[in-house]
Parts: sequence; C-alpha cells; structure tokens
Amino acid sequence: MSTIRAKSNPLEPVANSFHKPSQGHYFLTHSIGLMPISSDAFLKDNYFRHWQSGGEEIWPVWLDEIELFNRALANLLNSSPEQFCPQVNVSSGLSKVIQSLPESNKRNTILATESDFPSAGFVLQQARRLGLQVRLIPKGEDLQSLEVWEAALTSDIHSAFITHVHYNTNKRIPVQSINEICRDRGIMSIVDIAQSVGIVPIDFQAFNADIVIGSCIKWLCGGPGAGFLWVDKDLIEELNPIDVGWFSHKNPFEFDINNFAYADSTARFWGGTPSVIPYVVARNSIETIAKIGVETLLQHNQRLSQKIMDKLPEDCIASPLDLDKKGGTLVLKFPDSEKVEQALKDKKIIFDARQYGIRLSPHLYTSDEDVGVLIDGFI
Repeated sequence: MSTIRAKSNPLEPVANSFHKPSQGHYFLTHSIGLMPISSDAFLKDNYFRHWQSGGEEIWPVWLDEIELFNRALANLLNSSPEQFCPQVNVSSGLSKVIQSLPESNKRNTILATESDFPSAGFVLQQARRLGLQVRLIPKGEDLQSLEVWEAALTSDIHSAFITHVHYNTNKRIPVQSINEICRDRGIMSIVDIAQSVGIVPIDFQAFNADIVIGSCIKWLCGGPGAGFLWVDKDLIEELNPIDVGWFSHKNPFEFDINNFAYADSTARFWGGTPSVIPYVVARNSIETIAKIGVETLLQHNQRLSQKIMDKLPEDCIASPLDLDKKGGTLVLKFPDSEKVEQALKDKKIIFDARQYGIRLSPHLYTSDEDVGVLIDGFI
C-alpha cells in the first residue's frame, strides 16, 4: 500500500484557527463545516454580553447584529444588505417564496430536477395547493447542458428552481446562462446555492438570478439555523408572502393590529420575532471565509481534489473530472464500496456516502497529510 508524503497545508495559519476532530481526518464539509475557534468569544462578545447588561435597548443591538450578518453576506456575494433576509434554512426560505409567487393565467408550472435535494422537492410539491404544477427534469438528463434547459423551459413554465451545485453528483450547473434564458422567456429563476456558497466564487451582479436561497452550515462553516434569502430589487413588490410577522411589516414598531403593509425590502419574508444566535455565529464565519477569499479556498480544494483523483481510475470518479465543472466535493464509486468505506473508517476518515458514492470535501483545514491518509485507505 503506497503512502503519500505529507506536506504542510499552505493555509495552515488559518487552518489552525478551526476546531478539528480530536481524532480523524475531516472530509465532511459538504454536510457541516468545522467551527472557527473564535466562535465562542465572538458569540459571547456580540450576543451574551449585551444580554447580560440587562438594558432596555437590547433588541436594537441584537437587530444590528442581524444587519451585520446581512452585510457580511452582501460583501461576500457582491450585493446590497437590504436584499438579504435571514431564514432558518433553505427549505423554509423556499416555502416562503413559493407562497408568495404572483399568479399567471398562462403559466402554471414550476420546473425543477430529480437531482435536486429532496427537501426542496418536498417544498415544491406544496405549490400544487396554489394551483401550480411541478415538472421534474429526469435524472438521466445532462443538467450541465444548456440544450436540456432550453428544451425544458417551455412557455408554460412559471418559475424554475435551479440548484447551483448538486449534492449527489456535485455537478456545477451553468446557472448564469440558465438565468439568462429564464429572463428572456419571462420565467422567474430561484437558485439554490447551499452546496456552492463559500467554495465557488459567486458574484450576484453577474449571477442574473431573480431569487437566491442558501445556507451557512456547509462551506461557510457558520453552523445550523443561519439560512438566507435574496431577492432582486425589481421583483420585491411582486412577491407577497403568506408566512409573515411583525418584522415583515413596513413599520414593525407601529403596533396597529388593523394595519399591515409589507416591508419595501426582502425583510417582508422575515416573519415574527427572529432568532439571533445563529446569525451572530455565522457572521463570524462568513467574515473569516471572506478574508481568506473563496477563490483561494477553491484553488486549495482543487489541488487536493486533483491529488486524490490522480490516484484513481476515472471510472471510480462519479463527480465531474473537470474541476471547473464541479463544486468542492469529490464523489467516488467503487465496485467494492463497502470494503472501501470500512477501510476509510479504519483510517479514521470522516466522510459520508449517498446514492452515487462516497462523498469527500477538502476544505481550508484539510492538509496534504490528511489526503495521504485518505489515499492509503483505498489504494
């Protein structure tokens, strides 16, 4: 069994600022990113310290913290803070979007794919209650082909749900080009960036999407509970969500039960009294990732991914061979998968496996030494 000679992680100064497992080699970022060591102190200083003061004006301080979360996302994704609205997770954000869709006499179908994350599919199915149909592009279709999308985006399509990077194959879909087709055909685009944000550079000014939903739990290392929703400024007034609360109101502190007016911004999707802790924790992580640079992280990820791929037959690689056509995860399929999985577990490799194979995600805290141990597990 060959051994890859260990080499230091080029990102070691920042890699060591994340909590790592006491034993094992972490390749599970596509599920949960590791926690920055600074998270404890950051949360204490920006949340608990204000609460411990017992002052009357605690809510304005906490709301400022959530505004800073929006600003961190805006800085990372090149947009405006007011276009972001905190959400609990992707499913919740998508549910609010579906409930808010404007009616159309000619268009009654939402387009999605069988390769989307199942939770999104569960939400989209609820659109049938609103008189909308759901049409799925089959798994066998090449979702990286614009011809497939051009054929599917027919005149009866009201909205298209587009996953930027698929969780099961890790294919990176040409979202910008698909969004342009949608705009040309009067179709609303709803893009899921849960598996791409933080590892694939994204510029919302070039993205050309109508709506974007995402999460901070994976590549942004922000923990659970900090999802987000973004809406194009020109679209805001067309969307009137059903799931509202006092923070959805144009003037949340008016306190007139007989008067409700939607907020002029994406805040109309917010709802009632918000959680605060998840967004404080996530802001620290987003700012950390932004300082390092997503492009830098992607280069590190691709270098380690290629190192793994070079040791394998091409038919064992279920994710795209072209690194620029995938996200940050490698999907590997072996004839003797159970044997390989057990070998990796024996090496204390932390990973998971889904329908298309073993999933492995090198991040900034992944070293050449980690990759060497991994490769020894399946050679």
